[in-house]
Amino acid sequence: MAIDERRRDKRIPVDMWVEAEDGEDLYMQRAANLSVGGAFFAQTVPTLVGTKVKLRFQLPGDAVEVECMGEIVSAAEKGLGMGVRFVDLSDEARAKIEKLIDASGV
Repeated sequence: MAIDERRRDKRIPVDMWVEAEDGEDLYMQRAANLSVGGAFFAQTVPTLVGTKVKLRFQLPGDAVEVECMGEIVSAAEKGLGMGVRFVDLSDEARAKIEKLIDASGV
């Protein structure tokens, strides 16, 4: 099954930093796209699928930090990139992401 077929949520291109914490390790990832279900980190060395990470980020135009758990759901076999699914996104954060997507016109 192709990745696009697995996606249930509308995605928009973004250029934002996401802090990902994996145990004692802390990484800054650049998200290339975003949906209410998750994000894609395009220029990052992939982590093992199934890895749980704590995520912190600010949506474009919003000063309030979003914090949630994420799970790595896809990883590039060669090269860079991985997809992360939001596990426990708050209703407030979900609404803000939906508003951002609607405003994008994509």
